[in-house]
Amino acid sequence: MTDTMQAIVQDEYGTSEVLHLDEIERPQPGDGEVLVRVGAAGLDRGTWHLMVGQPYLIRLGYGLRAPKNPVPGLDVAGTVEAVGPGVTRFGVGDEVFGTSQGSFAEYTIAKESKLAHKPADLPFEQAAAVPVSGLTALQAVRDRAKIEAGQQVLIIGASGGVGTYAVQLAKAAGARVTGVCSAGKADLVRSLGADHVIDYATESFSDGTQTYDVILDIGGNSPLKTLRSALTDTGTLVIIGGEEGGKLTGGIDRQARAMVLSVFSKQHLTTFISSENHADMAELGRLIEDGTLTPTVDQAYPLAEAPAAMRKMEDGLVRGKVVITV
Repeated sequence: MTDTMQAIVQDEYGTSEVLHLDEIERPQPGDGEVLVRVGAAGLDRGTWHLMVGQPYLIRLGYGLRAPKNPVPGLDVAGTVEAVGPGVTRFGVGDEVFGTSQGSFAEYTIAKESKLAHKPADLPFEQAAAVPVSGLTALQAVRDRAKIEAGQQVLIIGASGGVGTYAVQLAKAAGARVTGVCSAGKADLVRSLGADHVIDYATESFSDGTQTYDVILDIGGNSPLKTLRSALTDTGTLVIIGGEEGGKLTGGIDRQARAMVLSVFSKQHLTTFISSENHADMAELGRLIEDGTLTPTVDQAYPLAEAPAAMRKMEDGLVRGKVVITV
């Protein structure tokens, strides 16, 4: 095995045009880390935010002028190539999926605590579509919203990476699910189990005809007043991401206002940052194996075409997830 590898790198913040293929040094695993030979890598909205460096607040942790780690990519599925000291859960040759430190490459480093064994019958392309989006959906449905059988649940952004998993998980919990998406993606959302679909271009989820016990607002920008009007008096709103708020704070401002308002209301208004951990990755694997969850892959691109994959996500054209094959 050579000491170099092919990788997508970026030397500055910006749109997909800053991404390019290069030959760089192959990383080595440290304590508690695993070197993964990448089979496929997934794209998610978080990777986009890190690529463009917005909201600007994230640059405090990831590099003020340019990314500290020039290789983008969080989602990964692949084969363990080497393990660092202290790793006990995985061995060379194991097929794994989870999150890593730059998966748009032939090899990537991942913490043992953020990986799980890949379901045996799940192709790398599908497995790579699971980690970030699946973890976010699982923790939103199970831990934050605590969705129960019989509840009316509204999922805004139901056709996206997180939304496609959230629809399936809410249905598995026994809820009646309404998904909000574009007309062109309504068939996908119905196929995942949604009982009703709202085309956001022609219909309003807040027209007063229905209120919901739970609203999951995934990457949306609806005003809090609008969201609360569609919520029952004691309902739960979970804000997951969001683009409102501009380049400085992004959706953080709306999320903070929701949590303050929640103190003075019977409605529970909350948000969260998902946790990347082995236990929940393993749970996602079990849900896939028993047929509860099916990853939705829109399209797979070879590594060299990662900029094109990112452009498709930037343009809002993705149904579920796009992935990169290595």
